[in-house]
Amino acid sequence: MSKKSLQYPDFAERASALNARRNLKMARSAQAYLRGNTLKFYEWIEAAAPDRLPQGPALWICGDCHVGNMGPVANAESKVKIQIRDFDQTVIGNPAHDLIRLGLSLASAARGFDLPGVTTARILEQMIDGYAEAVDGCSRNKGKSKQPECVRYVMGRALGRSWSHLASECIGRKKPTFPLGKHFWPLSQHEAVEITQLFQQREVQQLATLLRSRNADYHVEVLDAAYWVKGCSSLGRLRIAVLLRVSDKQTGHGELCFMDIKEAVKAAAPRYTNVGMPRDNAQRIVMGAQHLAPNLGERIVASRFEDRAVFIRELLPQDLKLELDDLTGDEAIKTARFLASVVAKAHADQLDDDARRAWRKELDRNRLKTLDAPSWLWTSVIELLVSHESSYLEHCRRYALEHATAA
Repeated sequence: MSKKSLQYPDFAERASALNARRNLKMARSAQAYLRGNTLKFYEWIEAAAPDRLPQGPALWICGDCHVGNMGPVANAESKVKIQIRDFDQTVIGNPAHDLIRLGLSLASAARGFDLPGVTTARILEQMIDGYAEAVDGCSRNKGKSKQPECVRYVMGRALGRSWSHLASECIGRKKPTFPLGKHFWPLSQHEAVEITQLFQQREVQQLATLLRSRNADYHVEVLDAAYWVKGCSSLGRLRIAVLLRVSDKQTGHGELCFMDIKEAVKAAAPRYTNVGMPRDNAQRIVMGAQHLAPNLGERIVASRFEDRAVFIRELLPQDLKLELDDLTGDEAIKTARFLASVVAKAHADQLDDDARRAWRKELDRNRLKTLDAPSWLWTSVIELLVSHESSYLEHCRRYALEHATAA
């Protein structure tokens, strides 16, 4: 076997290699297992008496609203806000699902940090209070939550990043190409041809000229493209990184542009019936992003690649995901409140004042006397936390047995 084949699999072996990597990532971390099992999450929700959940207004939800899917997102003018940043699962559905998914990820993180159970209770209390306060604030154009330390840190990183930081992380130093190996694998000949044809389409070229005041008639040239081994839940789907040069036709001056192409598949999140939603999965994702995260929604387009629905965006150096790392109990509680307020704004901005007031009233249904959080949220998160831990340990057991047998 050659050195090259040890670095990355052949095209025919790509699917099995990605599946193996996904299983390994999920076995290494309970948080990675949670992120990689959206379908399982909704199976748990369905099995745990969904009738007890409040029936929220029909609006675009993230559908996979865990902590890792939130963070700094830049708009076309490089202005940065903390917003939801992943929309693979977006649908017009029940906003309560986003709250439960966020609560589960925060509670799971608290257990990972070995924080006491009282802290988990306080996390859910502050989460629902922060969400409700932000929904009220949207009606009054108020309600901005203070950023906790971990959020200020990632925002500071985002604001201080430039193209050179992104290039040093993803692109070879000697020439503008993707270094093949652990994170980037070669495309098949047919995929390479498809990439060239894709970036000849006017709508896709316009996306490349959208940012940093590039002229619409700039020349767009594909410099390199590679299969991108990235994420956890998306491992196994088509994911391609493309490096472009966008040049002024008159002066010849050009700059590099990093495009992310991702396959769009059917959402696991349940949608409300009798609502208008695009049938094409890529168009669904674009529309969800436009409603929930305007910074990202304005710089993403839907297209087709090898007869598959894909969505394309330019990756900016300011786009970072929020990582929770060894939080104290107080910081975890503040973070829960702030992130819930971000989700609340994304939801409430889609509603008029009457709908916001009705949803705000529904949120208070079944408040517990011993806990300042609705029983539907507390019970759902705790039951899902137990189911998640059991399922994660079973995944680890099967993974260990499989690899012990292979050895």
